[in-house]
Order: sequence, then C-alpha cells, then structure tokens
Amino acid sequence: MDALPADFLARMRALLGERDFRAYEKCLGEPPFRGIRLNPLKCAEGALRRALPFPIRPAPFSPLSFYMPPDVRRPGHLPMHHAGAFYVQEPSAAAAVTALGPRPGEKILDLCAAPGGKSTQIAGLLAGRGLLWSNEVVRGRAGALLSNLERTGVRNAVVSCCRPEKLCPALAGFFDRVLVDAPCSEEGMFRREPQAVRAWSPAQVEACAARQAAILGSAAQAVRQDGVLVYSTCTFSREEDEGAVSAFLKSRPDFELTVCGLSCGRPALLPQARRIYPMDGGEGHFVAVLRRLSAGPCAAAPYRYAPAAREKTAPLAELYRRPLPGCVEERGGRLFLLPAGLPDLAGLGVLRAGVPLGRLLPGRFQPEHAAFMAAAPEDLNSVLMLSHDSPEIMAFLRGEELAAPDLPAGYAGVAVDGVTAGFGKCSGGRLKNHYPKGLRNHF
Repeated sequence: MDALPADFLARMRALLGERDFRAYEKCLGEPPFRGIRLNPLKCAEGALRRALPFPIRPAPFSPLSFYMPPDVRRPGHLPMHHAGAFYVQEPSAAAAVTALGPRPGEKILDLCAAPGGKSTQIAGLLAGRGLLWSNEVVRGRAGALLSNLERTGVRNAVVSCCRPEKLCPALAGFFDRVLVDAPCSEEGMFRREPQAVRAWSPAQVEACAARQAAILGSAAQAVRQDGVLVYSTCTFSREEDEGAVSAFLKSRPDFELTVCGLSCGRPALLPQARRIYPMDGGEGHFVAVLRRLSAGPCAAAPYRYAPAAREKTAPLAELYRRPLPGCVEERGGRLFLLPAGLPDLAGLGVLRAGVPLGRLLPGRFQPEHAAFMAAAPEDLNSVLMLSHDSPEIMAFLRGEELAAPDLPAGYAGVAVDGVTAGFGKCSGGRLKNHYPKGLRNHF
C-alpha cells in the first residue's frame, strides 16, 4: 500500500483517539477484507456453499454477506458468478442497504448506483415485488450497472443516467426509501485501491462534501412522507459524514435522524449513525438513516402501459412454461417485460426499464440474454442442466458449442447447479452458444 498522507493520518488520530488510532494503524499492514454477497433471487446459501471452491463465513453487515479468503483469485470467473448467484462485494458495503431495510412491494431509489452492488442487494430484498430505480449520473459507469442487474436476474428495475437535480423533482414524493451512497474521498478504500490514496487531499474532502450536500438536497425531494433516506459513504472524514448529515438537517427540518438499527461497527459522532473501520471487520463505511416527517408535493404521473399485441408476444410461449409477471410491450422491434407501478419515464434519461426479452425479426424471434437470466430453470420450457465443476459449463462460458442430445430443437436455457446462466439454440443434438461474447471467460 502507498504511504498515507501525513494530513490524513493526523485527522484520523484526532478522530479516533490514540488507542483506536494505533489499532487502525495496525490494520493498515494487514490484507483488506474481501467478500461475496448471496443473491436470493437466484440461489440458496447451501447451494452456493457447495459450488464454491473456497470456504466462506458470515459477515456481520448483512445476512446475505460473507467473507472469503484473501488469496482467492478471480471469483468473477466462477460459473456461479456468471449465473448471478453471488456478487463480489467488500463486506461492510452491505451495511447501508441493511439499514435501508427494503421490503417487498416498496418503491426504492438508488441515486448513485453504479456499479450496482447496492442495487442488486436491494433487488434481492424486494424479491421481485415493487420497483427499484437505479440511477447513475456518469454514463460510462452505467454499463456495469446494467450488466450486473441483468446478471443477477433483476426484473423490476429502471436504470437511468440523469442528474439528481433533474430526476428527483420529477419523481418528488414517489419513493418509500431512497439510498444516497455518495461519491466521496474513499478513505475506506485505501487498503484496496492505491489510486484513492494518491487522489486524497484536504481540498478533495471539501469538494466531496460540497457535492454530497447538493446530492442530499436533491434526494430529499424524492422521499414520501414517513419515507426513509439513507446516506452512506466509504470514507471517514467528519466533513463528509456527520458534517454532511448535520448540514442537511439544518436545511431540511422536515427530516429527522433516526437510529439506523445496525449492530455492526460502532456509534458515529452522531450516535444514531454508524461508523465501520477496518478494526470492525470491514474496510470502512458510514451510514445514517433519515426519516421524512411531512408530506411534500407528488410530481410523478403514472406510466401509460401499452401491452404488445398477442401475435407479437406469441413466441414467448416457446421459451417460458408460464408468463413472467409484468406487462410485455413492443418498442422499436424489441419486446420488453415492464414491472408494475412505473411512473412516467419521459425525459429522465432512462437507459432501460424492465427486461429486454428479444427482437422481432422477419419471420422469427431472437431472444436476448436477459430473457433467460430473469427466469429460473423451472420457468423455461427447455433447459440444459450442468454442474458447476463440469467441463461442459466451462466450455459454455468460453462460448463453445455443446452436446445436447436430449433437448428438442429451439432455444434452451443453460443452468449451472439449478441457476440459469445463459442460453443457446438446439439443432441436431447440438446447442449453439448464445452466451454474450463480452462476458465469456478467456483464459
């Protein structure tokens, strides 16, 4: 790890006190924590444990989070990761969504969502019911967000690339819960990311605090009365953590700071909030929970659904045993499965709503990868079932053709240990690979 700036170390000593600062310094010489988070939309814990080639142990930040050994190499290349059964995530990063407490059927906004760790965690807790709106203001980062939501089989999400000051007034009072995992100086990433150390300065901390204040001010508009706004960072600076919350509360008397309900970590300088340091079992996080006391204006008009004609959706019966929940619409020659409860999407930089199912081409229907990733094997008419340790699944993830002598002609899902990982097209006892080229293993 790069040497830490003297200004940063002096600030940490003042923040922690001498005893805890010595414990923090000791942690700096140790390997960073690494973890994975189970995706309950696709897999049960027992099945994941059996498939992993390394042991995992529970982390205190979420019932779905686990530590993995520090020497594990390329967990993202494992078949169960390709299938969306788990997400690679620094363990303490799960604490913010645990404090957010999403419930099935609710409407949730993740305002600073890329690359998707917290959005996929929210989606797992929504269990396919309700609505997740994942926003990322940087267009270049939104691709990873889209890919992760698709990989983890999320059906009920909207992904947008829109500035908070535009998005939140348009969706004023619409959401039950809003998460602001704010861009920050990343002091909690120093053990993992040398570039975060090199980028740090007191001026950067001040700039981040100003940006966070603006984001929080926008986010507040999107919260309904009695709704929850969770503010989190992966940094330790007072200006960006308690300072940001205190300034927000002064400007918004219609919000109150509430106990965040986390047992992990330690009380923050605002005792209702929570701080997590490396000596608490995570790389570093701050979490505060704010509740809106009074009603504001509700600006969002409902989305006008336009179900596709039956003859357009007929090819879906060849893929699915039963229809997936939602409304199927046609847009630009493509079929999309839209979740219920959408607001009007116009003008909000929406990159995707729901699940792209496939393209209507002359005389045929071409399914998309997402159409299979959003379905369990039991939802599909035809599935090639493979084991996580089989040569066939590794060949599939490399893009190779597979033998499928028992499957009928047509499109078929490919599943690993009962988790859908992709699809292909069967003909003459062979399955032509349709796994996306950009996702294939090359090693």
